[in-house]
Formats: sequence, structure tokens, C-alpha cells
Amino acid sequence: MAKQKFYVVWKGVIPGVYDSWDECKQMIENFEGALYKSFPTQELAEKAYQSSPWGYIGKEKTTVPVQGNFIKDSLAVDAACSGNPGPMEYRGVYVANGQELFLKGPYQKGTNNIGEFLAIVHGLAFLKQQKIEIPIYSDSVNAIIWIKNKKCKTKLEPCEENKLLFELIERAEKWLRENTYKNKILKWETDQWGEIPADFGRK
Repeated sequence: MAKQKFYVVWKGVIPGVYDSWDECKQMIENFEGALYKSFPTQELAEKAYQSSPWGYIGKEKTTVPVQGNFIKDSLAVDAACSGNPGPMEYRGVYVANGQELFLKGPYQKGTNNIGEFLAIVHGLAFLKQQKIEIPIYSDSVNAIIWIKNKKCKTKLEPCEENKLLFELIERAEKWLRENTYKNKILKWETDQWGEIPADFGRK
């Protein structure tokens, strides 16, 4: 006989704790962006429901600095680029526990600055969809300025290989023009706190 599981629905038709998969499924099926997870006991499920879902949901973990006056309940974003230009990717990590929340790329013939810009916009859109107002950390001064100006001021020349990338830039700029957000965008102080938790570790 299978052991009973308990299901936490952080985001669904009716968020809560459910004691059967059938009930949970009704809350999440066809619900865009549903957040849920099973637990072996009701106690663990209740505790999880009162916490951030990102403490329990994610693809992989990264090392998080243990000291520093940074805000742990936050999203860190970073980009990596092999060459300049070259294959570029970016990701977002929940600072409190290092859970990877999104990873995009690689995109051909990109730059690190473009990746940092897209990572922040992706983070803003991601958090807005979840209706969460935690801050976003970036270690890129350029990208933070570009976000404030709602313009990716790259000097990279468009070509056939990076056509998709420039389409993403256009979509990101459009999102910034058409959306508002309450999330603060903060500079990650690498010299004080070490590498940003979203760092790809390829330096």
C-alpha cells in the first residue's frame, strides 16, 4: 500500500495543503504558472505552505554566501558569455538557498552585457507573474542603468546568427515600457560578498 502524501499548492485555483493527488490536480491543472510539491507528512506540508515555494522548488542549487548584509529573500541574476561576442546564457537564482529558478540560452553571438540586461528583465517579468515583490540583485552596473533607461544600449551589430537575441532584446524593452514593478534592482557587491549566487563559476 502506497504511503499517503500531502500536496502544497502555493499557486493554483485555490492555494493550500491537500491530502490527495486528485484534489491537488484539480487546483493546478491548466493553471498557468502553478507552483506545487508533494510532502511525506502533513506537518512538513503545512510548514512549506507558510514558506517561499522556492525553498522547495528548483532545478539545481548553487553555493550561497553565508555572510553579508545582502537581502536573502531576493533573486540574483547573472550571465555568462564564451567570447565577446559568443554563446551567451543567463539565469536566476533564489538567494536564500541557491535554487535555480530559470536558465536561458545559450544564444549565439551575444555579449555578457546583453545577457545581464535580459536576465534582469526576465527576473522582473517572472516575479511579476508570481506577484512577488522581492528585490533583484545584479553585479552589472551597465545592465542596471539600461533597465532604468528601458533601453539595451549594446554596440553589438545584428547578424543572422544573433537574430533571435535581438528579437529578445526588443521584447524586453517593450516589456519595460509597458509594465510597472515594485521590485528594487540592487547592485551585488562582489568585493564584499563574493561572487553573486547566480554566477556560472566559469571565470
